[in-house]
Amino acid sequence: LYLNREWSRLLKAGGHSRKKKEPRPMSAKTVRHIAGIISSAYSRAIRWGLATVNPVKMSEPPIPQKYEGAALTPAQQKLVFDSASGPWCMRTFLEVAAVLGCRRGELLALRWSDIVDGRAVITRSLTQTKAGGLQFKTPKSRKNRNLGLLDETIQVLAEHRKRQDEYRLKFGPDYQAGDLIFAAENGAPLRPDSVSAAVSLLFRRLKLPAGTSLHSLRHTHASEMLDSGTPATAVSARLGHGSVRTTLEIYAHMIHGQDDAAVRRLQEYRKQNAPAEPAEPAAPAAPAEKES
Repeated sequence: LYLNREWSRLLKAGGHSRKKKEPRPMSAKTVRHIAGIISSAYSRAIRWGLATVNPVKMSEPPIPQKYEGAALTPAQQKLVFDSASGPWCMRTFLEVAAVLGCRRGELLALRWSDIVDGRAVITRSLTQTKAGGLQFKTPKSRKNRNLGLLDETIQVLAEHRKRQDEYRLKFGPDYQAGDLIFAAENGAPLRPDSVSAAVSLLFRRLKLPAGTSLHSLRHTHASEMLDSGTPATAVSARLGHGSVRTTLEIYAHMIHGQDDAAVRRLQEYRKQNAPAEPAEPAAPAAPAEKES
């Protein structure tokens, strides 16, 4: 089938490198996404009477391997915070990322006006494109999220604001308006790719496990919440996933780690609610001896 050959071609050399534009493999997830777009086009063509069958449904797009988020240990997190390098605000940025579990663009788009009563309101995301440069857009989930902050994080942000105010005074009228919490010294937005590159370099310098990146702090947040017994539905809402199914697919291995505790709770529950054992009937009294 032609489409099956096309999926194989894309997997082998469907993409290209950014610098040299040389062919490179596409991921199974990307190829399957392409197949989905083509399938949607054929479905619409059938409704419009322009086609009679959807050939994509008869093909076999690749099935992506399930992705499991990698989390950092508390010791690794402390090492990362203490060793933070790059933009002046990097340490605070990493600490807030670990507490909110937000996506990179959502954190870089946060304004001071988004911090209300000890909560962070996620209403937008900062993106970076070749054509349009830096742009603010709605979050990936297209829904606002109201996320609570730890008391210690609120204090960290307060100290961060004092340092930022010093830069604001230093640059005076040249300080860029925008009210951004995480910004360059002159108030300009930070480039998402540059922030990710700085964090990846930091992780390599600290010799953290291969594959860990800025996104690992989001996985760490999810891991800690699930490990503390927070329901998957609440974790999903906090992360901004489209559905709890997405959360379960990515973090199922973390939820399974709670099985022993769940069994202990079940055993305790059954003990407390077990029916009472019926009392054994009393033994008949021995006949009294007659006096002689």
